[in-house]
Amino acid sequence: MAESFFDKVYKYKTLHTPDVLSCLANLSNDEVFTPPDVVNAMLDLLPQELFSDPNTTFLDPACKTGVFLREIAKRLLVGLQDKIPDLQQRIDHILHKQLFGIAITELTSLLSRRSLYCSKYPNGEYSVSHFDTSEGNIRFRRINHTWLNGKCKYCGATETQWKRGDDKETHAYEFIHSDDLEKLFNMKFDVIISNPPYQLSDGGAQASAKPIYQKFVEAAKRLKPRYLSMIIPARWMTGGKGLDEFREETIHDKHFTVLHDFANTEDCFSGVDIKGGVCYFLWERDNEKMCDIYRHDNNGIIFSKRYLVEEDDDIFIRYPQLVSIKNKIWKNKVESFETIVSSRKPYGLTSDFFVSPAKFGLPPISNTPIKNGYSILGLVALKRVLKYIPKDYPLPKKDGINKYKLFITNSYGYGEIGEGPATPVLATPGELCTETFLEIGKFDTRQEADNAMSYLKTKFFRCLVGIRKQTQHATKQVYHYVPMQDFSTPWTDEELYKKYNLSQEEIDFIESMIKPIQ
Repeated sequence: MAESFFDKVYKYKTLHTPDVLSCLANLSNDEVFTPPDVVNAMLDLLPQELFSDPNTTFLDPACKTGVFLREIAKRLLVGLQDKIPDLQQRIDHILHKQLFGIAITELTSLLSRRSLYCSKYPNGEYSVSHFDTSEGNIRFRRINHTWLNGKCKYCGATETQWKRGDDKETHAYEFIHSDDLEKLFNMKFDVIISNPPYQLSDGGAQASAKPIYQKFVEAAKRLKPRYLSMIIPARWMTGGKGLDEFREETIHDKHFTVLHDFANTEDCFSGVDIKGGVCYFLWERDNEKMCDIYRHDNNGIIFSKRYLVEEDDDIFIRYPQLVSIKNKIWKNKVESFETIVSSRKPYGLTSDFFVSPAKFGLPPISNTPIKNGYSILGLVALKRVLKYIPKDYPLPKKDGINKYKLFITNSYGYGEIGEGPATPVLATPGELCTETFLEIGKFDTRQEADNAMSYLKTKFFRCLVGIRKQTQHATKQVYHYVPMQDFSTPWTDEELYKKYNLSQEEIDFIESMIKPIQ
């Protein structure tokens, strides 16, 4: 095993600092600690001559354990050996002139300083390099949110949730709560690299939270470093609350030159499950080119070289095979299956309608069938149940109630292509549903509905849904890339592969990625 930075410091200072950063538990969902091997994989993306230049400056704007700065210090210690032969002078130069950090909490500031300086107080006797202040180059300031109409104008935190006393952490991160970032250290940075906080509770139902990692990426780009690398959730690629503007800007930014996309979060963070996976990237200020994209999943690594978005697209498509398949299908501008999928609440009934109709100003409903009445499919205690109403019930919406259709749940799985499908329900005239389900089609005959059902069950259909379905949510938009078919006949995968002239490689991809329906 190669001799580490702190082993060398030990020989010089007779100190011992064990490396515990690879086995620390996470403090919370927004404080996911980065293992050293992931940090080094990100550092490998950078031009390695940066670590032999005594003038290169590095910033981690969201320090948690200090692992980014520590691993950079190890590389600089080796890279600058010829330029600054004396070990103590080299350590002093690296820690004073090249490495800078902004901690996200007071606790992580102490932990980061302990990792980098071997002492949580770099002006103390045990620090490997002496500073005049107790924070060294890793600063922490308790920042308050700036409220405007009940929300923070910088991060969007809600005032009722995050207006706190001085004895509580505000999670108002300094890097994204400043109008003049350059004044934080009064200098420019060559490299900004970090694992920023991912989300902040917004006070909504069921532990609702809003993403904030994109604000760190945006703030870092405003500082115009030569290189920027961050590891963040991958949900921005196709959806996510408040991420539309960030996604639009990112996929059209040709300065993103490397992207590693992980389907399984555990490939980077042991014991952490982030829906939609995670990714890390390299952004280069002075370079525009096609991006080197590495897709990591259970089948290995798939490499492609392409821009993050193609003309007329509005999302990043994570598999190159899906790009090829989608382009073959849509070269003639076919009609989208999305056009026969309803929006939320196809009949105006919320998911909790069964609990208390009176809450919505509606009369009671029955647990037993009503002669010549309607039946409603919904969810109670995570189980599908039927409730019943008379035909004169004052429904908010009645369009399509006397047609054949399919009901499919609007939330299932975890957002990875190939996951088990939601089971569609064939609904006859007089059957409706709550917003737990979306409605597909308004068919005149049962045969058409049966034929549509055969299409939904094909691997071809489910593969194309996977282009846009990156979380558990399956809204109307996830069916955008699925082409419409003639439902006067049933459909099979073989017929669809032939219709769209898919290559054997594309067929093999679909067959290997999509599980058969049992």
